[in-house]
Amino acid sequence: MVTPGPTSPMSPAAWAGSRDARNLRAPVKKSRRPRLRRKQPLQPLNTSPLPGDSGVCDLFESPSSGSDGADSPAARGCSPAPGAAQQLAQLDLQTFRDYGQSCYAFRKAREGRFHPRESLARQPQVTAESRCKLLSWLIPVHRQFGLSFESLCLAVNTLDRFLITTPVAADCFQLLGVTSLLIACKQVEVHPPRVKQLLALCCGAFSRQQLCNLECIVLHKLHFSLGAPTISFFLEHFTHARVEAGQAEVSEALEAQALARGVAELSLADYAFTSYTPSLLAICCLALADRMLQLPRPMDLRLGGHPEAALQDCLGKLQLLVAINGTSLTHMLPLQIREKCSLSPSSK
Repeated sequence: MVTPGPTSPMSPAAWAGSRDARNLRAPVKKSRRPRLRRKQPLQPLNTSPLPGDSGVCDLFESPSSGSDGADSPAARGCSPAPGAAQQLAQLDLQTFRDYGQSCYAFRKAREGRFHPRESLARQPQVTAESRCKLLSWLIPVHRQFGLSFESLCLAVNTLDRFLITTPVAADCFQLLGVTSLLIACKQVEVHPPRVKQLLALCCGAFSRQQLCNLECIVLHKLHFSLGAPTISFFLEHFTHARVEAGQAEVSEALEAQALARGVAELSLADYAFTSYTPSLLAICCLALADRMLQLPRPMDLRLGGHPEAALQDCLGKLQLLVAINGTSLTHMLPLQIREKCSLSPSSK
């Protein structure tokens, strides 16, 4: 049997030599990426609820949550809302002369393909009331983030088109709303909201992974077809067209467009208006805005080429919508439009 012999202690020189032989390379310290920090803390906003009976004035919190100010979008870093302080955009008539008609013809031809009809027909749990409640919460959220009207229109279109394809549980409907808003903002906005901010709006009811998974499902169900023609585009087109044709002054056309945008926001939350195409809604909103502003030369309803019966039907429902939600509408408008807006019986 072989046994190990006694070991003798190693001298310091031999130990140093063996240590140098083992460590031929000096350890390399891993570099760390610099952490980006905000230079200044985010300031909360002093938001005030909008009075009215349309549901658009709801506060920025989940209906089922009892959160405090720490979960509000203002505390999570939302940008100031455009609200009444938003300035009227300027018209680019030269670009309209070069590309306006071709862009309009292209989007008008694709309008029927992206138009969701009867989006709640296959929904066992989502109703027209719950849809109105969600969008009445989502509309002030988009204003709180300072997002464009185009983003809101795309979000509603994405929401309705997904409801056609897939049944949605009632407890996931709010997550679908913020997911649709995120998808729309990625198409339009330079700085879309962060996922953390959107989840804060839901007061911690959903996780980041759930939102990302639902985003993938929505994109797959819609086959990544996201460039839908919206009311926002047609409002801008008809505004340019009437100014170019000499039917309105630039200032009058811009004021009518701002008022029509507010009317269109109200119609987005009402399920009854999903049967109308965006171009039809846009021209009817402009015609109603002209009446409310009492412009000398009102909008020509024949500009969009829609049937007279459809125009009168849509215009009548919009008048009723404004009559019910007039108070909320005036608080959604810029100050200069609010002072000129007339909600007299003659406009109804």
